Amino acid sequence: MSILVTGATGTIGSLIVQRLADAGAEVKALVRQQGKRSFPAGVTEVVGDLTDVPSMRAALSSVRTLFLLNAVTPDEVTQALIALNLAREAGIERVVYLSVIHADKYTNVPHFTSKYTVERMIDSLDMPATILRPAYFMQNEGTVQQVIQGHGVYPMPIGSAGVSMIDARDLADLAVAELLRRDRAPAPLARVTLDVVGPQALTGTSAARIWGSALGREVAYGGDDVAAFEGQMASFGPAWLAYDMRLMMAGIQKLGMRGEDGAVDRLQAILGRPLRTYAAFVAESVAATWPEARN
Repeated sequence: MSILVTGATGTIGSLIVQRLADAGAEVKALVRQQGKRSFPAGVTEVVGDLTDVPSMRAALSSVRTLFLLNAVTPDEVTQALIALNLAREAGIERVVYLSVIHADKYTNVPHFTSKYTVERMIDSLDMPATILRPAYFMQNEGTVQQVIQGHGVYPMPIGSAGVSMIDARDLADLAVAELLRRDRAPAPLARVTLDVVGPQALTGTSAARIWGSALGREVAYGGDDVAAFEGQMASFGPAWLAYDMRLMMAGIQKLGMRGEDGAVDRLQAILGRPLRTYAAFVAESVAATWPEARN
């Protein structure tokens, strides 16, 4: 019996596949297009689509444990509910679902409410699952690093309520720990929900200061203008996604993204090590592009 990883070619999914393979697990990697990415030895590539029922039935055969990751798309709820219903049909009782922090609070943000709908299904059907609720990924900063380094401005309008950003590598390690815990247990385990956060709550001003320290020059916070942010997003992506992200940023400014009390200690106990800090991530990112950063 194997572990099926959806979203296997993306940032999180590919890390999870690699780490599971390193741990000696039997892994199936769900892909929409064959040969798009090379996988570690021993990983079985399975072609399918979350809305294609016959291909998902085939993908879920001989699977004991499911990692479910849905991309932010207009049909995200449909994808997830079909996948989970088919998993139940296949007798799968070991699930790790990637949701988002405060899915129940950001009620006007489409992809948050989509994930909360899936959480409600898992709860109502009493499915044995771990629900991972990550905060904003540090790796998202890669989309604006050139702006930060080239113009001395931190442009993400995250405000001052506090965002406990998580390194995607830590999230992958936590997902793998939960997948292996469930997969290797003699019986299905009780449902668990984890806020997946980093060790520091950042503001726009403090994030800019950390970038400035790493670069050795002043970096200013660009401010809280979510309309301008939407416009920038829409210039290189679909309008619906840009608006979704605008609503998310407005929610971050109002409510922040902080884990429940004790979340960091709980995560570090699972990992057996400290969580990566934002300052360490920024230093690593700057070091990778240091010649450009100095110009």
